[in-house]
Amino acid sequence: MLGNFTPVPSPQELPAVALAPEASAWLNQNVLQPFLDETRRERLTEIEHIAQHVELSLTELLQRTDDEIGKAAADIERNTPGAEGRFAQAENRHAELLARRDRRRRELEQERSLTLQAVERIASVIVLPHPEREAPDVRRMRPNLETEATAMQAVMEYEKAQGRQVYDVHEKNLGYDITSLDVNSGELRLIEVKGLAASSGTILLSPNERRVAEDRRDCYWLYVVTDCGSQPTLQAPIKDPARFPWHEVNKVAHYWLQVDAMTGPMSVREEEEHGYCLPPGENTDG
Repeated sequence: MLGNFTPVPSPQELPAVALAPEASAWLNQNVLQPFLDETRRERLTEIEHIAQHVELSLTELLQRTDDEIGKAAADIERNTPGAEGRFAQAENRHAELLARRDRRRRELEQERSLTLQAVERIASVIVLPHPEREAPDVRRMRPNLETEATAMQAVMEYEKAQGRQVYDVHEKNLGYDITSLDVNSGELRLIEVKGLAASSGTILLSPNERRVAEDRRDCYWLYVVTDCGSQPTLQAPIKDPARFPWHEVNKVAHYWLQVDAMTGPMSVREEEEHGYCLPPGENTDG
């Protein structure tokens, strides 16, 4: 989460909270313990699935080995050549499977036990309003929650209509808003959603979103929804948006791209006041 903040020099007068003692009790009650509970629930669900698979698969193997032991014992009574060797191999196999099942049961039981240990405070951060928050470059970074919600809904509906499995992960700060999986082809899309109230405007990437876009070029997508204030329109999805010349802003770290989207395919245009955005002849539909 701190990756989306901008570090600045300390103000001459720090707020009183900067001198307050660390809120360790609050941290344990409101952050660490809920994190442990959530992790435990996810872990137990996963372990139960694994345990069921272990029991089913090893029980089936043990049953087959029991059958082999029974057949070999019958062949020994009939003095069938090689029966004693098969009997010994089957018994050894049976013993190995029993030991393996017992070992997996112990391991899974240990994995069910989760505790918080060696929690170490690395640093504390004071988050203050930006001193130039009313400047245009800073003001336009403020999110419009209604526009964002409209854009998210439009993209979720579109992806579901394509038959893909869709998950909203925008609150997890992963560097994208939606994961979309095509179960038939196996194609995974990490989708960053941007909404514009009008038919054109500026879209921004946070440093975290930019990093993930560069790291996951194979499956990172940008979906822009325009006219969220009237008739939401999803523009052509853009694969690998990191390939475009995003304009870096150093004072307040983010990246912007001018978007024009009328009735045709979305395009990126040159602006005299901001400089070149995209080479001529290249569009954004991937």
